Amino acid sequence: MATSAFFTRKEGEFVPAPHARSPWSPDMLHGRLLGGLAASALEERHAEPGLHFARLTVDLFRNSPMLPVTVETTLVRDGRRIRVADAVLSTAQGVIGRASAVLLRQGEQPGGRLPHTPAWDEPPPAGAPAEGQGWNPPFDLWRLTDWGQGGRDRVWLRETHPLVDDEPLTPLTRAALAADFASPLANVGSAGVSFINADYTLTLARLPEGELIGVEAGGHLSAEGVATGQVTLHDTTGPIGFCVVTAVANPVALTGR
Repeated sequence: MATSAFFTRKEGEFVPAPHARSPWSPDMLHGRLLGGLAASALEERHAEPGLHFARLTVDLFRNSPMLPVTVETTLVRDGRRIRVADAVLSTAQGVIGRASAVLLRQGEQPGGRLPHTPAWDEPPPAGAPAEGQGWNPPFDLWRLTDWGQGGRDRVWLRETHPLVDDEPLTPLTRAALAADFASPLANVGSAGVSFINADYTLTLARLPEGELIGVEAGGHLSAEGVATGQVTLHDTTGPIGFCVVTAVANPVALTGR
């Protein structure tokens, strides 16, 4: 793993490195990293053995320049089988995003036949990751399909940088970072990615194993410049969860992701 983290922790703030920028603008923070920061803070402050992070919703309602970020969390509900916690992300210019997590108590798996999401048929990548055009992603990306052809596009992703300082990525943070890719994968068309997401909701039956996370587009709907899309997330042993995004048409399409 590379030693250059996206953020440095300093006096309660997360100071971004240059490679924390968004592909939409060189002076804007990448939204995927805000979801990662929220997941990391919620896990650090509210995780407990036997409680599983089953859902993480990240609202990205304001673009932020490359400024230090603070993350405040609040315990909303702490019951016997469910815990709910919120996070608010801010810079010197104000609130830039928020997140909500639902933790569920693990227990005995019910018997009987249940609906089943099959594992995909993609082996772990063997070749070199793809290179971008104009913006090289600061993570490994393997494109498994020709995007924008109307099919169920697929990718493998692997993080190459720590999120904060030299702290190792947890499986939850790894999943939260990968989940943001649901938007470009579900919303890519023949003219590139013409929508920018306003949020994403990640649901996990279990945490990913290993460094590789696969993302498979499951559907896209849009009308009058508003879109919703969904994907399935996999690791090398099978499916782990789903992600749903909402997005708004953006006048500048991304073509190099």
